[in-house]
Amino acid sequence: MVVIAGYEVLTQLHMSSRSVVYRAERELDRVPVILKATQSEYPSLEELARFRLEYEILNRLSAVDGISRVYGLEPHQSGVVLVLEDFGGESLQRRLLRQRLDPVEGLSVAIALTEILGQVHAANVIHKDINPANVVYDAETGRVGLIDFGNATVLSRENPTLQTPNRLEGTLAYLSPEQTGRMNRSLDYRTDFYSLGATLYELLTGAPPFAASDPMELIHCHLAKQPDPPHEVNPAVPSVLSQIVLKLLAKNAEDRYQSAYGLKTDLERCLVDLRATGAIAPFPLGQDDASGRFQIPQKLYGRDREVQLLLEGFERVAAGQAVANGRERELEFATPSKLPALRAAMTAAGRSEMMLVAGYSGIGKSSLVQEIYKPITRHKGYFIAGKYDQFQRNIPYSALIQAFQELMQQLLTESQTQIDRWKTLLSKALGRNGQVVIEVIPEVE
Repeated sequence: MVVIAGYEVLTQLHMSSRSVVYRAERELDRVPVILKATQSEYPSLEELARFRLEYEILNRLSAVDGISRVYGLEPHQSGVVLVLEDFGGESLQRRLLRQRLDPVEGLSVAIALTEILGQVHAANVIHKDINPANVVYDAETGRVGLIDFGNATVLSRENPTLQTPNRLEGTLAYLSPEQTGRMNRSLDYRTDFYSLGATLYELLTGAPPFAASDPMELIHCHLAKQPDPPHEVNPAVPSVLSQIVLKLLAKNAEDRYQSAYGLKTDLERCLVDLRATGAIAPFPLGQDDASGRFQIPQKLYGRDREVQLLLEGFERVAAGQAVANGRERELEFATPSKLPALRAAMTAAGRSEMMLVAGYSGIGKSSLVQEIYKPITRHKGYFIAGKYDQFQRNIPYSALIQAFQELMQQLLTESQTQIDRWKTLLSKALGRNGQVVIEVIPEVE
């Protein structure tokens, strides 16, 4: 077991790529604590800054019941360790593996979690990683806690960038559509309501809303597919409760609950009915729901025709490439007499297209182009971009180089099988020109 000065480490609770969490006792006064340490032996400045930010956010939320108090941020080897209050219990994830909660108990947990989330949002904090592993529940006392603010932000709104699935912040099965960076929408506190909906879905049915082994397919599910209603998956779930969860899981943030208060009011009404009669009478959702914040809708207005042209062009190219890929498999088993016809068909099907988007600065060209994020995800494609900088006019093709460097960075985060596949494809395509490309884009090597 690891040694951390001043603490007796009892057990390891969790390990991720960035941190490792222990249950321990402070040697000075035998107070039970939770220790969250940097996982890397030599953490980067970014990782250390993330721990510092989490420490500051937890201090900011010190008055919120259900958020662990933070005792300190202490040096440990080449990294740091965050010392937190241990208020007992276990993660909801572990509890659900053993036993599903009954509707009354599940509603009580949901109400307590919503109350905590409302206070977190009132402090202008967005959690960005709500999932059963980050919800602590003590069945004996009924206490509920929200943990792990490692991805949290204090910004009221942020613009997520397009990333490969394994570089996204948060847990993929519970990620809101806008948090994937593929919605062409900024992210605000309502992303937590989607993740809360996905968590409640699992609490009621025993499984997350979407089951997919491929990360890109899972992202596409969040963007475009509707989950099966919880009451159809588990007949014991009341229909009204199922509707509440589906409202939380709306693709557009404007269609979800706009406040924790409105959600809590509906959940409390469900709990009262369930305890009194054993059933929940239907009622209109969100009657007491009001944001209290001025929110401008993020829909792209007045560009329907241009968006349609862009999407149609992308679908043509994607469909042609699918045909070309099928022909390539036929090529492996074709007789010599059929090879010329197959190669000609592949060339015709696998064509490319170029579209030019013109307009004044700030008119919305980038927002228009980013509307193809969702179809790219469906086809498991890549989006790359480059920009000509007025201060780099002496570098030829700088925007193209930047775009393909971004592509290489995306490819290098994939599995070894995918990397080997791309190595073969690039070697075949570049041939003797490979070294020339490497000199311009070193990542290709």
